[in-house]
Amino acid sequence: MTQKTSGPRSYFLCGIGGSGMLPLALILQAQGHRVEGSDRTLDATPGGEQAAAKFDYLRRRGIRLHPQDGSGIRRAGLILVASAAVEDSVPDVAAARRIGARRVSRPEALAELFNAAQQRIGVAGTSGKSTVTGMIAWILHCAGHDPTVVNGAVMKNFAGPDDPFASALAGSGDTFVSEIDESDGSIALFDPSVAVLTNVSEDHKTMDELRGLFGDFANVAGRSVLNFDDPEVRSIGGSLTRGRQTRFSLQDVSADVFADRLEPAPDGIGFRLFAEGLPNGQPVGLQVPGIHNVANALAAIGAAMACGVPAAEAAGHLNGFAGLRRRLETVGKAGGVTVIDDFGHNPDKIAATLDALHAFPGRLLILFQPHGFGPLRKMRAGFIDMFAGKLDREDVLLMPEPVYFGGTVTRDISSRDIVQDIAAAGRRAEACGDRTACGHRLLELAQPGDRIVVMGARDDTLTDFAYGLLKRLEP
Repeated sequence: MTQKTSGPRSYFLCGIGGSGMLPLALILQAQGHRVEGSDRTLDATPGGEQAAAKFDYLRRRGIRLHPQDGSGIRRAGLILVASAAVEDSVPDVAAARRIGARRVSRPEALAELFNAAQQRIGVAGTSGKSTVTGMIAWILHCAGHDPTVVNGAVMKNFAGPDDPFASALAGSGDTFVSEIDESDGSIALFDPSVAVLTNVSEDHKTMDELRGLFGDFANVAGRSVLNFDDPEVRSIGGSLTRGRQTRFSLQDVSADVFADRLEPAPDGIGFRLFAEGLPNGQPVGLQVPGIHNVANALAAIGAAMACGVPAAEAAGHLNGFAGLRRRLETVGKAGGVTVIDDFGHNPDKIAATLDALHAFPGRLLILFQPHGFGPLRKMRAGFIDMFAGKLDREDVLLMPEPVYFGGTVTRDISSRDIVQDIAAAGRRAEACGDRTACGHRLLELAQPGDRIVVMGARDDTLTDFAYGLLKRLEP
C-alpha cells in the first residue's frame, strides 16, 4: 500500500486549479490531509467555463477555496504549497511569511509523497510525459495493481460525470506513478525505482543542464526505460550498465521493446510489438493517433514490464487506452470544419502534432498561443525553424501575444517577431494581436475540409475558446 506521510497535516495550495496542483490536492486529501487553496483564475471575471467547472469539482470533493488575498492563510501550522515562480508580493505568500507558516514548492510536496512509496515510477522527458504516465496508469489499473497516479492532464479512461478532472488516482497498491518535470531542476528531488525517459531537447533549460538533470535521474533508478531513438537519451544510456536498462525503439530491432509495421489512421495507429515473450510479434491498435504515440506506448510497456506485467498483457490493455484531454483531442465538427484542442507548446510537441495531422488530408488553420514571454524568448529559434519546416504551404498559422498572468516578467518579445521570420521562410503566418482577433480570422478563413487546431499550455480558457469556435461554425 502507498505509504502516507506521517500524520495528518493542513495544506494550502496557491494556484490549486493548475494542472500540477489539482492532482496533488486530490492525492493529499486522499491520504487524510486537510486541503484548502486559492487561484487567481477563481478571482478572475470571467474565468471561463472549464475553470468554473474545475473549482466546482474541488468544492464537491470537500476542498475549501478562498480568494487569493491572503485571507485563507490563518494558522502558523499550515503548509503553503506555491510554485517557485509565485512572487513574494502575492498576498497568500506574504500572509504565510507574516504568520510563520512553512512554504514548500509543489515538487517538494509531490516528491515527499512519491519517495514514500514502495515502488516508484517517474516519467520524465521533454515531451510525452503526460501520455506515457496515463498509459502506465491504465495498464497497471487493468492489471490489478491499483496504483496511485499524479498526472498533468485528465486521463479519459478514469474521467466520468462524478470525476470530470481525473488527473490523479488515489490507489491502495504499493506503486506510485508520477509525471516529473525538469523545468525548475526539481527532478533531482525524486528517487524513482523505475525511471522512464522519453526524449531530451531544449525547452526551459540549456542542453548541458538537461543532460545533467536527466542523466542523474536515470542513474539513481534501479531500472531505466529509455528511448533509444533519441540521441541524447541513448547517450545517457551509455553511462548505465546494460542490466539496468529497458531500451525501446521504432528503429533499432535489437531494442528490448520494438515496434514495426505502423498503420496510421485519423483516430489511432496500429503496429506490431516485439518484446520479451513475443518473438513473433503481437498486433496493437491504439485509439490515439500519431507515430509519437507508438513511442509513448513502447515506453509505457517497458515500465509495466519493470513492474512485472508481461509485455503481451500490457499491450492488450493499451488497446483500450482512451487518451488524455487536450492531446490531439477533437472537440467536434461543424460546417465541414473539424476543431481540435491540443496542449502543444514547445517545438517538439507541436512538431509531433503537425506530423500526425499531416498524415491525412485537410488544411490546418492553427492558433498557437505561447505560454509566456520567457518561453517564447528562449525557444524563438526553435519555433521559427519548426513551423517553417512543418507547415504545409496551404496551412495558416495565427499567433496572439503570449498568455500573461501578471507579475514582473520582461515583455521584450512579441509573437509578431516569430511570425515575420516564419513568413519570410515562405509559410503563411499572421500575428493578430489578441485571441479574439485570431478567432475572427480563423472563422473568416475556414472552409469545409479544414481543421482548426487550438494549441497552447497553462491556460484553461483555450478549451473554452475551441468550443466557442465550434459553436460559431454551426449552421
